[in-house]
Amino acid sequence: MTEEAMSTDSDPALEGHEKCLLAAQGYSELGMLDEALEELDALPPKVRKHPAALELRLLVRMQARDWKAALKVSQDLCHVAPDRSAGYIHSAFCLHELGHTEDARQVLLAGPEALHSEPTYHYNLACYECRLGNLDLARLHLEKSFALDKKFRDFAKSDPDLDKLRA
Repeated sequence: MTEEAMSTDSDPALEGHEKCLLAAQGYSELGMLDEALEELDALPPKVRKHPAALELRLLVRMQARDWKAALKVSQDLCHVAPDRSAGYIHSAFCLHELGHTEDARQVLLAGPEALHSEPTYHYNLACYECRLGNLDLARLHLEKSFALDKKFRDFAKSDPDLDKLRA
C-alpha cells in the first residue's frame, strides 16, 4: 500500500478507523484476502469511500486477481481522488489484464498530468504500446521509465508484454 494511502494520522475522516485499516493491511500482507475484505467491509459507508480505504480494497482485489472487481474499485478511486495517480494506473492495469489494452492505454493518456512524472506510468504505457504494435512509442516510454527509476530495467528483461521489443 502506498504511503499516501495509509497516511491516516492527519485525516479526521479516518479518525477512529485506523486500527481497522491497519488490520486490513496486515491481513493483505499475509495473503489473508477474505479477512482483509471483512475488515474493510466493517468500516462505515462514508469511510469505505475514503481514498485510503479504496486503495487498500483495490490492492486486495488485485492481489486476488479479481480484475473486474478491482477495476470497479479503481474507477471509484479515480472519481473520489482524481488527483491521485494510483486509480488511473490500476484502472489501466486491470483493463489490460481483462484484455482491453487499447482502453488501458486511453485511461493512462487521459489521466492527470502528475502521472507523467511517474516511472510506472511510462513503464505500463510502454507495455500497452508494445502489445498494440506501437514499438517506437513503446521504446520511448520504456526509456523514460528507466530514466525515472532504474529498477524498471530489470522488470523489462522478463516482462512478456515487452517480448516484441526484445525480438
